[in-house]
Amino acid sequence: MVQEIEGVIKYHGHHTHCSSHLTHDDINLINHWRNLLHSLQLIGQHPSRYAGYGYGNISQRHAQHFIISGSQTGHLATLTPQHYCSVTDNDLTANSLNSIGACKPSSEALTHASVYAQNPNINCVIHAHNPEIWQATHRLKLPFTDKEIAYGTPEMATAVSQLFSDHAFTSNEIFTMRGHEDGVIAYGTNFSDAFHLLIDTLINSQLITAASTNHRA
Repeated sequence: MVQEIEGVIKYHGHHTHCSSHLTHDDINLINHWRNLLHSLQLIGQHPSRYAGYGYGNISQRHAQHFIISGSQTGHLATLTPQHYCSVTDNDLTANSLNSIGACKPSSEALTHASVYAQNPNINCVIHAHNPEIWQATHRLKLPFTDKEIAYGTPEMATAVSQLFSDHAFTSNEIFTMRGHEDGVIAYGTNFSDAFHLLIDTLINSQLITAASTNHRA
């Protein structure tokens, strides 16, 4: 697995600072689901994990663009419009994106952009961190990106596109990033489906671990 520091922005970004770009109405839906994910520690920050850096992020298709939580906002229990921004344009091969808002986009924004580019019916992306799902990738038969591919890179964007080209998502719209410790991405046409898929996968990973432990006992 590639050794990395969580939260480091690797893409080339052109960000326009605008404190009034998004309103509470704009983020009402995405913030509801982000609060749930934070309460379950699927998005967050902890001193014993990832050198204390915040982890996880969330995005929502919005008109011709997408809204995404800002870089290093994981420690905050509740976000405001100041903690989100819009990605207005991106070039996956050039590793670049344009954004506007009161903060800069998450370091995983390029991966979110790659998911959205695959299907216009994808309306939300959840990037969570969970060691149980991540470690059970093969036993759960989840699609995954290679352990040599780091997060937030053109290689990751290409790997995500390849998963779609290989029809890896015939059953569930979720995959892990083997080169990004504990990294899991769920996506869908709506937050409810993506969230419940993530939780169901977490429960299944726990059942697998429990069964393995009981078998060894």
